[in-house]
Amino acid sequence: MDIFLGLAGTVLREGFIYSLMAMGVFITYKILDFPDLSVDGTFPLGACISAALITFGVNPWITLILAFLGGGIAGFVTGFLHVKFRITNLLSGILIMTALWSVNLIITGGKAVFQFFNKPTIFNSGPIMLLPESMAQYRKLVLVFILAILLKLALDWFLKTRAGLLLRAGGDNNQFVSSLGRDPGLVKIVGLTIGNGCTALSGSVLAQMSEHADINSGKGMVVMGLAAVIIGTSLFQRFPFIKGTTMAIFGAIIYKMGLQIALSLGLPPSYLKLLMAVLLTLALVTREIRTKAGKNEYAY
Repeated sequence: MDIFLGLAGTVLREGFIYSLMAMGVFITYKILDFPDLSVDGTFPLGACISAALITFGVNPWITLILAFLGGGIAGFVTGFLHVKFRITNLLSGILIMTALWSVNLIITGGKAVFQFFNKPTIFNSGPIMLLPESMAQYRKLVLVFILAILLKLALDWFLKTRAGLLLRAGGDNNQFVSSLGRDPGLVKIVGLTIGNGCTALSGSVLAQMSEHADINSGKGMVVMGLAAVIIGTSLFQRFPFIKGTTMAIFGAIIYKMGLQIALSLGLPPSYLKLLMAVLLTLALVTREIRTKAGKNEYAY
C-alpha cells in the first residue's frame, strides 16, 4: 500500500509539473497549429535560469517569473523568425532549440548539470511552509497542484479576453483576424511567447524540486507535451464543460502514469524515450481513427 501511494504521489507531482508545459504546448499546437520544437530548449532554459539565480541569492519565487520571461523571449524569437523572415515553423523552432543549447551552457557556467543543494527553493521556503508539519510529506504535491491550477485559471482568463479571442481565431482563420484589422503574425508571436513561457516555468519548477538543472532535460519534451495534449483532448473532448487547459493537465498525468507503470514493470530506463515515442504514436493513431469514424458517422 505504501509503495502504491508513493508511486501515485510521484505520478501526480511530475504530472502537475509537466502539465505546466502541456498547457503551453496546448496553446502553440492545439490553438495555433504550430509544431514548436523550441520547447526542447526552453524547458531547460527555465531550469538553468532558476538554478543560476538561486545560487546568487535571488528569491526562488521571483525566479519563476524570470524563467517565464526567459522562455517567453525565446518563444518571441521563434515567432519572429517564422513571421518576419518567412522561416518555416519547424526550422525556426530547430534554430532556437539549437541556439538555446549554448545559452543554457553559458547560464550554468559550462556545466551540463548545475546543482544547488541546500539552497532556498519554492518547496522549502515561503508560503508552502505554512502547512502543518503533519503534512510536510505532501508539501511538494500541494504546491505543484496549486501552481498548475493558478496557471490554468490565468490561461482560461486570458483566452476569454480580446487578445485571447484573437489568438484562438488566428489558429483557425488568419483571414478573419486580418478582417478585424489585426496582424495575424503578431497574434502568432504572442501565442508562441506565452507557450514557451509556460514551458520554461515547468522547467524551473522541476529544477527547484530536484535541486539541480540539467541542460539535457529538454530532450523529448516536445514529444511529451504533444502526447499530453493529444491524450487529454482525445479522452475528454466529448465533455464540453472540460476546458482545453484542463484536458492538458489530465493528459500530462495520464502520460506520466503510463511511463511510471512501464518502469514499475521492469522496463529499462534506456527504453524510456522509445516508449515516449510509442505512446505519442498510439495517441495520434487513435485520434485519426476517431476522426475518420466521426466523419463516416456524419456521412450516414
